[in-house]
Amino acid sequence: MKALVIGATGATGKNLVQQLLLDNDFQEVDVFVRKPLNMYNEKLKTHIIDFEKPESWKDLVKGDVAFSCLGTTLKDAGSKEAQRKVDYEYQLQFAKAAKENGVEDYILVSAYGANPQSKIFYSKMKGELEDAVRKLHFNKITIFKPGMLERKDSERTGEVLGSRIIKFANKIGLFESQKPLPTEILAKAMINSSKIKSNGYSSIKLGNIFAFAEKTHE
Repeated sequence: MKALVIGATGATGKNLVQQLLLDNDFQEVDVFVRKPLNMYNEKLKTHIIDFEKPESWKDLVKGDVAFSCLGTTLKDAGSKEAQRKVDYEYQLQFAKAAKENGVEDYILVSAYGANPQSKIFYSKMKGELEDAVRKLHFNKITIFKPGMLERKDSERTGEVLGSRIIKFANKIGLFESQKPLPTEILAKAMINSSKIKSNGYSSIKLGNIFAFAEKTHE
């Protein structure tokens, strides 16, 4: 198979690309990034693109399965408008290009609580993206809804502290629905979902993400 990836420089994306390159079911891995990856592999093809100019790269989005794990934080983006451009507009442009070029399997990382009717900006934005991608009518679409992500060697103080608090609560039986999810587990679940022969739409929430990561295929 040929995999297409956006968000390859983020924690989940890095894990995803590393695992794809080691997976014998994938013969080519194309990543679409704004800056070069510090990674080399004969299966890896890197496209340095300007997301503001989709006409210059949209014809390159051709393959068997597309993985979308692009995203930023409000702090890093600097404003809600800038965050929406990355988390909504760029992802939707990529999805549209994939659909136009005949990609049949689309896998999107969304978020716990995503809802287009939400009054919370982030949840509303993620819910609107889910709806927009679903309306493209891919042959198969899988949307993952993780809660708190646990990134290896994370430098985000709030994220590290929050993860420790939730883990402690989990030990005494609290907040199981918010169990921190290691990004390498999410990546493995995404790859496993691409190997399931099915059609239509699937929404994978936290508990099932761990189960998906443990699935094996012939």
